[in-house]
Amino acid sequence: MSCPLPVPLTGIVPPLCTPLTHEGEIDTAGLRALAQRLVRAGARALFALGSSGETAYLSDVQRDTVLRTVVEAADGEVPVLAGVIDMTTPRVLDQARRAVDAGADALVATAPFYTRTHPVEVAGHFRRIRAAVPLPLFAYDIPVAVHHKLAAATVLELAEDGTLAGLKDSSGDDGALRRLLVSLRQRGLLERFSVLTGSELAVDGALLAGAHGVVPGLGNLDPDGYARLYAHARAGRWREAAEEQDRLAALFALTDVGPEDTMGRNSSAIGAFKAGLRLLGVIDCAATAPPQVPLDATAVKRVGALLEEAGLL
Repeated sequence: MSCPLPVPLTGIVPPLCTPLTHEGEIDTAGLRALAQRLVRAGARALFALGSSGETAYLSDVQRDTVLRTVVEAADGEVPVLAGVIDMTTPRVLDQARRAVDAGADALVATAPFYTRTHPVEVAGHFRRIRAAVPLPLFAYDIPVAVHHKLAAATVLELAEDGTLAGLKDSSGDDGALRRLLVSLRQRGLLERFSVLTGSELAVDGALLAGAHGVVPGLGNLDPDGYARLYAHARAGRWREAAEEQDRLAALFALTDVGPEDTMGRNSSAIGAFKAGLRLLGVIDCAATAPPQVPLDATAVKRVGALLEEAGLL
């Protein structure tokens, strides 16, 4: 069942983890339970097949399974945003058409990657996606994955002509985000163009600057905390918002529990999210997709300790 996308989209939009079985298949029961838990906590939309969902590690068939499961779990209560992340425009268009068939309400795409691109080519990429697929389109600014930041001029151009419905900013450049928000406000675009921060640690500042919401990977574990933070900010209770943000920042330390000499930071973060979900009883298996390295027992114990310190266990 589809759900119209609010204009602009605001609030908490968790990027769902993708539970896997020990055999590496999609754990649809666990994914359904996670999606429903996030909706109950007040998520305004669900973002399937993002970085927290290990999208780069999933086959096309697995991506289809994930998206159909999340759409069914949302059951029209909230919109479902589908990551259609791939290297080039034709490949993204393939993913976008599959997302439409699966029932997605909006799309999220990065700039092309693998080869170097120019802002003119990036703009053409997004325009081709929007022209070919009749769903709202969000740009995903994630330089760590595509090797360059989306140019503010490109974002403004595509916001003004209606190509983009919004932006998920995971650049980590809070100063650039602030300047972009100023420019969008001056052009009167913030009423129809949604800006969502992907920085779990600076949500209060982003909301104060004018961002509409947050896409927090940590929200898989503590959606209620982000809902409280958002509510405090929207009510102007900035001291309370900062206190909640501080608690979440302390909890975010779990993303670094994996030893740096044996595993990458992505393995550590995704492994910690999944270990936490298993400890909370949301999913049965904390497996991550290969070649990511799983957390060892010591790291999982530390995840549990941090969840206890945060009041979640």
